[in-house]
This record gives sequence, structure tokens and C-alpha cells, in this order.
Amino acid sequence: MEEKIIELKNYLLDAIENYKKGNSEEHPYDLAKELEKLRDLDETEYESICKKIPSELFAEILCEMPSYIQEEIVEVISDKKVANIASNMDSDDASEFIYNISQKDEEAAQTILSKLDEEDKQIIEKLNSYEENEAGSYMQSELFMATLNEQIGTALKRLKKLKNEDHLDNIFHVFLVDKKGKLIGSIGLEELILFDKEQGFNEIPQDKIKNYACNHKSDISEVVEMFTHYNLSSLAIVDEKEKLIGRITHDDIHDVIQEQDTKQIYSLAGVNDDAEHEESIYLIGKKRAVWLGINLITAILASVVIGLFDSTIQSLVALAVLMPIVASMGGNAGTQTLTVTVRQMALGEISYEDAKKTITKEVLISLANGFLFALVIGIIAFLWFKIPLLGLVIALSMIINLLSAGFFGAVIPILLEKFEIDPAIGSTVILTTVTDVVGFFSFLGLATVILL
Repeated sequence: MEEKIIELKNYLLDAIENYKKGNSEEHPYDLAKELEKLRDLDETEYESICKKIPSELFAEILCEMPSYIQEEIVEVISDKKVANIASNMDSDDASEFIYNISQKDEEAAQTILSKLDEEDKQIIEKLNSYEENEAGSYMQSELFMATLNEQIGTALKRLKKLKNEDHLDNIFHVFLVDKKGKLIGSIGLEELILFDKEQGFNEIPQDKIKNYACNHKSDISEVVEMFTHYNLSSLAIVDEKEKLIGRITHDDIHDVIQEQDTKQIYSLAGVNDDAEHEESIYLIGKKRAVWLGINLITAILASVVIGLFDSTIQSLVALAVLMPIVASMGGNAGTQTLTVTVRQMALGEISYEDAKKTITKEVLISLANGFLFALVIGIIAFLWFKIPLLGLVIALSMIINLLSAGFFGAVIPILLEKFEIDPAIGSTVILTTVTDVVGFFSFLGLATVILL
């Protein structure tokens, strides 16, 4: 372990020296991962390295690090350096950085804000005033804009100066505004170079100017859909008066999509996304225990159904052997339908208005599979136990359970969304209960009627 610590330390020190000399080749992401490793192995060396990293470089590194490390950074380096780091970040990254610190220590966050210049402070406070799901909370105020009567060459010289001074990065468009700052549209830099520098922006043909924009109060899901549908690299954000106030870039939306996908996967498994990023085993276990408790209740409900037919099971032991097959097939078929439905809803491909079409499709698919596997398991049951009617019972039960799995796998998430409940959170538990209860009840009920 000692050798690994020395190796990490030397790597980071070399990267710092190369950065100071202006010939750094390491990407901030790689430095962030190595710094995380050092933190896990030796906190003393980690703190020592953090104090040596220049603020400009540390700003890039911290943007690549998880929120819990950003939260604790005030315990590692001075408030003054943290403020310098924040001032070297893009406004959206700086606001998220300060917000993360405030989650653990509100007083420290306020102290850091007080050390920023007034303009940066106002921008960060404005961005942090938005709700988490609002487009404004993801935008950055740094952008490149020009008025219609400005010459293209003049604007490009201004862009060059801003780039040289590191005031702007990831510039894909020039946003065109009128004298009052109202957004007119945008034109990509690759389109802009086709025109003479002496030309004014008012001479650019209208078909070259794009009008994609979103209100700062819009839900971030609308922004995600616009980026996805129109293949955007950045999107203008405007206020209620259509005044340009910021932009959202594709890298931020990539992060949003990744977060949404992760949350959806965790939710389908009954796991809390936020809790899983905690370092505390107690907090993680506590959140998981809630869903395990709910699953226990639903499992007891399924057991109650089995208990109703205890005499039937005692009369024919083969039923106990075959019961799990019916429930398992129903559960898996339902999960397939549920996963596809929830995912398509998240992508905006299914809405409540499409319910009938979606349910019909899933029921037909499940019914087809039901008949197929009913035939297979019916033959297996007959060959296994030499009881012809037993094969008929499990075949009929298989059809009933797969049919209900397809129906409820589509209906449950659609209904939950209708009542403004996240379909990914509650669907799995409800569906498991339905397939278990229907599977056991149909199988044991049919066995009681047909076999006994």
C-alpha cells in the first residue's frame, strides 16, 4: 500500500508541476480519479496534495469529483482557496459546488460566497435560487452574443479575446439579441465562417438562424427532449420577457440524462439513488430496509393466498414443487413489460393518452408467450408426475398469470404517472404482489377445482 501511495503522490505532483509550466497533458478527469484513490488510501497525503494544486487546475478537477468530496473540501483547504476555485469555475459548476458545500455546512458556504466578487456572488445566488428540476438551475451565464447591427469580424475578435482570457469555453454558437437583450436566434460558428467578416449579422439569411430556446422555469425534462430531438450542442435560456439570460450545453444534459437513467435503474430495484452516494453504511442500509420491509409485507400477502389452499397442497405434493414456476414466469414477464413501459415513458414515447395502444400491445405479447410456455410446462409436468390433468392446470395458470403480468406491467406505471407518482419507484413492488397473488391463486384454485 505504501508503494501505491508514493506512486499516486508522485503522479499528482508531476501533473501539478507540468500544469505550472504550461505543458500539462493529463485530463482533469484522470487527475480526479487518482486524487480520489489517494484520499481513500492516505488522508494526510491527500490533504497535502490538495493544498498544492493551483486553484485554476483544482476548479477543473473538482468538477469531475463526486458531490460528497466537494462537500468536505472546506475541511481540507482554506476558505480563501475554495473561493478562488469557485471563481475559476463556469457559473453552473460554481453554483453546484457552493450548493454541495451548503448541504453539509451552510455557514461555510456563506463564508465562501462572501469572499467572491459581487458579480460572481449574485450569479451563483441567482442560479441556486432555482428549483432542482428547473432549467435555470442547469444553465451557465457565460455565453457569446452579438447584436444584429454588429459586424461579424468585430464579434469574432471579441470572442478571441474572451477565449484568450479564459472567460469562455465550449462555444458553439453566437446568440443574436436585439438592443434590449431579447433573443432573436443563434447561428453556429461553423456557419458563421462562411460569411465575410465585414458583413453585419443582419445580412445573414434567416434560414441560417436557429430559434431553439427554453424558458428558465421550464422542467429540465423539456430541455432534455429538445437536445435529444434536435441534436443540439447548446440551448439558449430566456426569461419571461424572452431576454437571453444563459445557456445549457450538451455536457450538462449528458450528466442529467445519466442521472435520470441511474435513478430509474435504482428505483426499479427499490434502491434510493441519493442514499447510494452516501458513505455511511447505516444510511444506505436504512434506505434499503424500507423497501425490503414493503417487499416483506407483499410476500406475506402471497403466503396468505397459499395458506388458503393448504389442504389442496397437502393432498398433492406436486403442487408445491410446481408453484414457484408459475410465480417466477409471471414475475419475469411482468418485469419485461414494466421495464420497457417505464423506459419509454421516460423517453416521452408513451403518455397516458397512449395507454390503450400500449396495454393492448403488451397483453397480446404476453398472451402469445403464455400459450407457448403453457404448452411447454404442461408437457413437462405430465412427463414429470404422470398426471395429465396436472399438466392442464399449470398450463392454464401459466396463461392466466402471463396475461395478467403483461396487463398490469403496462397499466401500473401508466396509472402511477397519471397520479403524479414516479412510475419507477412503486411499480416493481406492486407488480410483484400482483403476479405472485394471481399466480398462486390461479394455480392452486384450478388445482382445487380440477384435481380434487
